[in-house]
Amino acid sequence: MSSEQKVFLEIIKKINQMIHQDKLSSGDKLPSERELSERLQVGRSSVREALRALELLDLIETRRGEGTFIKPANSYRLVNIILSFLLKDEEDRQDLSETRRIVEIEALRLACDRVTEEQLHRLEQLIEQSKEEWRQGDFPVEEDYLFHQTIVESCHNRLLLNLWISLVEYNKVAIKQSLERKGRPTASIQEHFEIYEALKKRDQRAAVSAMEAHLKNSRF
Repeated sequence: MSSEQKVFLEIIKKINQMIHQDKLSSGDKLPSERELSERLQVGRSSVREALRALELLDLIETRRGEGTFIKPANSYRLVNIILSFLLKDEEDRQDLSETRRIVEIEALRLACDRVTEEQLHRLEQLIEQSKEEWRQGDFPVEEDYLFHQTIVESCHNRLLLNLWISLVEYNKVAIKQSLERKGRPTASIQEHFEIYEALKKRDQRAAVSAMEAHLKNSRF
């Protein structure tokens, strides 16, 4: 890393520290470039570059004639930025599937304690909708996606949910490919039911075991 890059990253680090020290939060205005330059003891051009980088990451926004403001936390965008650098070849896509499994299993563990009755009802509905779709000869791709999304939502951790959505959006075609295998739709629906039943009983061990088997059988 060059000395210029080190200085650049150090400025971003200092801005972040200043935000915490001043207890600034979403919607609050940052000091002007001149004030930041004086406070951080760096040139205004360096401050301007650091602010431009933070704006590209969707962390701050500049309003003409008003100043620079902190934006609401946007972990979904940040995750997408990170993933765009990761998914370059087959090995990376295998890493993607492995990461999805890790996220989904850990979300399920949390969901066993945090799932609401409304979310349990939603899972039950999605299972019934999947059965109906398959009876009509259609692959329940959307229902499958929403079943897994609802489970991750049930852990009530926004960052985990945003991470999961990004992972599956990059590999959503895998769901359809999995369901197109002979006998797979019926088996998948039954596996969903077993996950649902264990989650309903708040049985973490049974839920995780059922999910691990399902993801393995789905070849995600």
